[in-house]
Amino acid sequence: MSPGRSVVRALVVPDLTLRERLAKVRKRWRLLLRLGVSTSASYAIATEIFGHEQAFFAPVAAVVVLLAGVGLRQRLLVELIVGVSLGVLVGELLIMAIGRGVWQLALIVVITVITATFAGFKGVALTQATNSGVLLAAVLPVAGATNPAVTRFIDALLGGFCAWAMILLLPRNPTRDLDLEVRPLLTDLRDILESLARAMRTVDAPAAHLVLSRARGLQDKITSAQTTAANVREVATMSPMRWSQRAEVQRYTSVLDDVDNAIRDARVLARRVSSMMRMGEVPGERLALAVEELAEGVAVFQDHLAEPGERARAENLLVDAVRIAMEALTDEMTLNRAAVAAQIRSLAADVLYAGGMTRDELDVRLNF
Repeated sequence: MSPGRSVVRALVVPDLTLRERLAKVRKRWRLLLRLGVSTSASYAIATEIFGHEQAFFAPVAAVVVLLAGVGLRQRLLVELIVGVSLGVLVGELLIMAIGRGVWQLALIVVITVITATFAGFKGVALTQATNSGVLLAAVLPVAGATNPAVTRFIDALLGGFCAWAMILLLPRNPTRDLDLEVRPLLTDLRDILESLARAMRTVDAPAAHLVLSRARGLQDKITSAQTTAANVREVATMSPMRWSQRAEVQRYTSVLDDVDNAIRDARVLARRVSSMMRMGEVPGERLALAVEELAEGVAVFQDHLAEPGERARAENLLVDAVRIAMEALTDEMTLNRAAVAAQIRSLAADVLYAGGMTRDELDVRLNF
């Protein structure tokens, strides 16, 4: 297969079925509606109310803000406006001095970037300052139109604020979005612990190593969940329609942090178990049972994730897992067994934290 075809196949995501592609489009209905309304509204306001003849930057600004990286829209709107303003200022001053043309365009771009960099701009602000200078130099103003420096600045405001208004008026459901991210991670954690317990009972070192590989492979899911958390925190902060969910969003975010730590603990636990068995040590009945109790505790916690009041059974299972692991050390104490037991305690503690247990309560419950 040629390199060009490989790139095309990678870009179109060939592994997705038609149903999966339709599902991806369907999930973006809110973004599509935001884009459609904000771009058309900003363009209409710029042309019909302000009378701008070339109001192309109003819808462009709306698209830039809506498609911005999550958690960045408030800052991005300011950067967008500041960047456009600087680009317009530098571009207009240079055009007044040297006019428009091929070499003038190159000079305007270079000087705009130098000025923006000197001013400390980066990212979107630097990009939009440069784009503004390019467009001012390349697009001839309509005869008799308002000063392009003024219209471009107003259009940037209109596009940015129309996009922001759509985010406020059509917000996502923060708790639902976080729930859809956290629950699958708990399912993966439970599956990893169950698989590891089976490997421990059969003293299967290759199976334990495979569990370690699976645990390492969860990093992309964790990163995706953290990105979603950043997005929904912004939504819950910005949109009055979601202010009532701010406390729940904060709780879910805290749960996600603890689940992330628990998955990291699971990776270390799998590595310790794999190393133990490669060195000829047998984990034994009690340590395997402790990991099984961990898995069951995670499963119960997942079932009642949205019901913090119903957590007693999950807590008891997790505490029992630690107790069993500590008792296993009285049968035979080795460095590897102690490391595995300590990791079981650490993992249980992170899930207990996710369930709302305080540090003082944890010290009491896990004091074996």
